[in-house]
Amino acid sequence: MNGWLTLHLIGVLLMVGNIITAAFWKVRADLTNNPSIIHQAVKNVMIADYAFTLPGLILIILSGAAMAGHSGISLLGLNWLTMSLLLFAITGVIWLAILIPLQLRMIRFSADSVVAGVISVEYRRASRQWAIFGVAATLLPLVILYLMVMKGF
Repeated sequence: MNGWLTLHLIGVLLMVGNIITAAFWKVRADLTNNPSIIHQAVKNVMIADYAFTLPGLILIILSGAAMAGHSGISLLGLNWLTMSLLLFAITGVIWLAILIPLQLRMIRFSADSVVAGVISVEYRRASRQWAIFGVAATLLPLVILYLMVMKGF
């Protein structure tokens, strides 16, 4: 069981660490108003998602399933584990259905902005939406982390 827990914690560190630091660097890039810096940052956010967030998610899912199977905790009814799984699924939907498409648009719009020499309205709109949904996709894992550590109900 310790091996699964170690893999689970590594996955959490990769995922939560990346979503927080990626948002930090993207916001910092946006504050420069420099199209080239912004374009590099949004490309790197996407690369970081594939290099860190996705492997983290895979580790979390595989190790979490193994530990849940061995724990004997019911997946029926509402408890800390089922609430965590529900929030994890919501986070996944936000990431896959909203954030990844927005990141692809931000990459495209920021590339256009580099050519034009000015940040486009389309980029700013996509960036604003990414920030709104990104806050939700960042706060939900923090709630899940709390539930997993406290196991309060």
